[in-house]
Amino acid sequence: MALSVFDLFSIGIGPSSSHTVGPMRAARMFARRLKSEGLLTQTTAVRAELFGSLGATGHGHGTPKAVMLGLEGYSPRTVDVNQADADVERIKSAKRLRLLGHDLGDAHEIAFDTDTQLILHRRRSLPYHANGMTLFAYDSNGVPVLEKTYYSVGGGFVVDEDAIGADRVKPDDTVLRYPFRTGEELLRLTRETGLSISGLMLENEKAWRTEAEIRAGLLEIWKVMQECVAAGMSREGILPGGLKVRRRAASGARALRAEGIGPANAMEWVTLYAMAVNEENASGQRVVTAPTNGAAGIIPAVLHYFLNFIPGADDDGIVRFMLAAGAIGMLFKENASISGAEVGCQGEVGSACSMAAGGLAEVLGGSPEQVENAAEIGIEHNLGLTCDPVGGLVQIPCIERNGMASVKAITAARMALRGDGRHHVSLDKAIKTMKETGADMKVKYKETSRGGLAVNVIEC
Repeated sequence: MALSVFDLFSIGIGPSSSHTVGPMRAARMFARRLKSEGLLTQTTAVRAELFGSLGATGHGHGTPKAVMLGLEGYSPRTVDVNQADADVERIKSAKRLRLLGHDLGDAHEIAFDTDTQLILHRRRSLPYHANGMTLFAYDSNGVPVLEKTYYSVGGGFVVDEDAIGADRVKPDDTVLRYPFRTGEELLRLTRETGLSISGLMLENEKAWRTEAEIRAGLLEIWKVMQECVAAGMSREGILPGGLKVRRRAASGARALRAEGIGPANAMEWVTLYAMAVNEENASGQRVVTAPTNGAAGIIPAVLHYFLNFIPGADDDGIVRFMLAAGAIGMLFKENASISGAEVGCQGEVGSACSMAAGGLAEVLGGSPEQVENAAEIGIEHNLGLTCDPVGGLVQIPCIERNGMASVKAITAARMALRGDGRHHVSLDKAIKTMKETGADMKVKYKETSRGGLAVNVIEC
C-alpha cells in the first residue's frame, strides 16, 4: 500500500477531520454510488445513522452538517465555508435535501427530516472502528435500494465496509522507488542511497506527480496554512457551540506586534500561530488537515517559526519540511493510528508534534538519524494523551493543546540536533507504544466526551 504526502496534508473544513471531513466524504461517496448504480432517480428517501464517537460527539464536531452537505454533493476541499451553514438551515427548515445537487447542477430533491432521518447513537458502536456510520436509500415504496457502512478512520480517511479485513486505507498498488513501512527501513534507505528523508520522499512522490507538481501542490497547501493563520489572528468574537469560548489569537497578535518579532518572544508567537489555526478550525473555517483537524495548528505554527525566526528560510525549506513531516506521518498511519477516537489525542496532537519535530530537524540541517530522533522525542512525551473535548467541541482543551505541542516540537528538534542521532528509544518503538497505550485506554477518554475534562467542566 502506497501513501502520499498529499494524503496526510489535505485542504478541508473544520472542526474535525474524522467527524466532519470524513463523514462529508462518506456521504458524498454514498450519493455518487447511487448515481453510478443508476439508483439516484429511484431514491425518494435517505437515512443516516452515526455510531460510536460520531454519535457521541457528532453535534459538537459538526457531523450532521457534514453528512447533509456530503449528500448534496459537496466536497470538504471546495465547499463554501461561508455558505455551508445557510445550506444546512435550508435543508432543516424546508425538510428537503437536494441529493447530489451540487455535483449534478440539476438537483434530485427528496424529503429529509433531520429529526428522524439523521440519527446519532450515543452509546452504540460498530465493530470495526469507533467512527462508524451507515447510510440507507429507499424507493417510493419504502424498499431499501442501497445500504452502505463507512468508517472515518482519522485524518479524513474513509473506508467502506467492503474494505474491512483489508488495510485501513484503500490499497494503492503504485510502485514506489523507495518503499518503507518502518522508521528502521526509512533510515536504512537513507544510508543506502545517501538521500535525506525529504529527498527520499520526493523520489517516492514522483510515482504520482512531477517534481514541479509536487512543489506547487505543497506550496499551495502552505498558502492555505498561511491564510488560516492570518484569518485566525484577525477575527474577534465568540466561538460557536455554546461554551462561549472567546477567540484570543487576534488580541494576542496585537500585543505581540507591539513588542515586535524576536528571540525573546518567539515561543509566544509560535503558540499564537497554532491557536489562530485551531480557532479557525473550531468555527468551521478552511484548514489543512495535518494530519488531522484537531491537531491542524501544530505544523503551520512550526513552519511559521521556521520562516520567521530562522535566517535563510525559504520555499525550498518549506517543501523539504513537509516532505520529511509526511514521511513521519506515514509511519503513524501505517503502524498505529491518527484517530483520537481510536487511540486518544496522542494519535492526533502526538503524531502532529512528532511530524513537526522531524520536519524542523530536517530543514535545520539534521541528519536522517537526528530527524528520526526528533520525531521520537515529539511522540514520546505525548504518550497517554487523552481526547476529552468539553461539550464534544474541538475547543477545550484542543486549541491550547496545539500551542503547547508546537513549542514541544521545536524543543524536540533542538534537543535532537544537539545529539548525534543515537538514542535508546526508536521511533518505531514509540509508535508501537502509542498504539498499545491507545488499546489500553478506556473508551471514555477517546473522543466520547464521557471522561476527563469533558465531565469535570460545567458546560455553560
